[in-house]
This record gives sequence, structure tokens and C-alpha cells, in this order.
Amino acid sequence: MLKNKIAIFGYGNHGKFIAKGLLEDGFDVTIIESEKHFFEDAQNDDFKKVFLADVTKDSELKKMDLESFAQLVCVMDDEHLNVFLTLSLRSLFKDSYILSISDSLNVTKKLQMAGTNKVIDLYEVSANKIYNILDKPIATKILEDFVNNKSGITFREMVIPPNSFLDGMMAEDIDFSCHGVLLVGMIDEELGHSFVFVTAGISHKLDSGDTIVCLGEQKELEAFEALIKKKEL
Repeated sequence: MLKNKIAIFGYGNHGKFIAKGLLEDGFDVTIIESEKHFFEDAQNDDFKKVFLADVTKDSELKKMDLESFAQLVCVMDDEHLNVFLTLSLRSLFKDSYILSISDSLNVTKKLQMAGTNKVIDLYEVSANKIYNILDKPIATKILEDFVNNKSGITFREMVIPPNSFLDGMMAEDIDFSCHGVLLVGMIDEELGHSFVFVTAGISHKLDSGDTIVCLGEQKELEAFEALIKKKEL
């Protein structure tokens, strides 16, 4: 087994940036995709090892010699398919190291139950600074390449203005994801101007003057910052 040999399931919103970053850094990357248009995207991006497969079928997974890979990385755009794939891989390849990515606590719990070795939760990544939540060098590299400038993902601080529709709302009642951003944490004036991560388990009430920190693409962050100035949606 080669330490730099990685199989990436999914070449969508997450997978393509991870795969490109690893390839640039000399890793032996194999792409496995179930959607034809993503499969063709990977081929057009000059990946030499690209396979189109129905990942819901164990028979197709068994054909791929997946035991020879150092890590199996599940980054399918469909979170339900990602959980199903993780479960299938763990059942078929009991000794393989499986890394999965999640953008919600609910999905994280499902992936853990499915048998992944490591779940990369985007909230935890931002809260704990990649290096503190990973114990595998290869996994660390994967997340570095996801959150650095290669992926176009960045952080943005936004002050909630007076009369914003966010003023007085509970953070957990806001669907940030529908605006293309993730809430990382906030500086809550009522809590003494200290930064609080959303993973801290505190019920957060948003008030004008509070600062929220969000993760997302630059254009989505700019659009959301303009949106919070409105009195109502």
C-alpha cells in the first residue's frame, strides 16, 4: 500500500478542489464518480485515473482494488449517498481508512455510525484549526487544500446592523445554508465580547451590534452580508 495513494469518491463541489490540490502536491489520486457530468469534468481536468461507477452497488466497489489505497475519501455532494457509501465501504473493506466530509452535526453523527475513521465537519474545521482535529498527515493535507485559496473558500466577519432581520433571532433558527454560507461563530456582546464557536453548545441569540463569522465563497458571503441589512426576508 502506497501512503500517497488516495481514492476520492465524488468530483462535485467538494471533491474537485480536494482532488486538484492533492494532485498538484504529488499524490496519486484516483477519482470515482457516479454522475456522468462530474466524471467528464474530472477527465477534462486531466485526471488520468477516473472511473464512472454506481457506488450503490457492492459488486462495482469490489472490482476496484480499494484495499490498495491509503485512504478512501467520501466527498459526494449528496449527503445521503455519502453516508450510504461510507456504510458500504466499511462493510466491504473492514481495514481501510475511510475519511468523510460533513456540513452538519446530523450528518456527522450518521457518518460516525456508518463506520468512518474520521469525519471532517466543516464547523469543527473552522473551530479547531485543521491541525488539531486530524491525526493523519494525508488527511491534514486534504483539508488544507479544501479550505485554502485553491478552493475559493474563505471567512468573513459581518456586523449585524440595527433593524436587520437577524436582530433578535436565535442562530439555530436561521438556515444559513440556503444562502450558500455556513455560520462558524460569533462575537456576542452579551457574553463579554468573546468569540463563541457554534459547536460550543450554547443557545445563541443574535442582536444588532453582534459580529457573526461565516464560511463560504466570496460572492456568496458578499451577497449574504448585503442581505442581513434588510429588515425582513
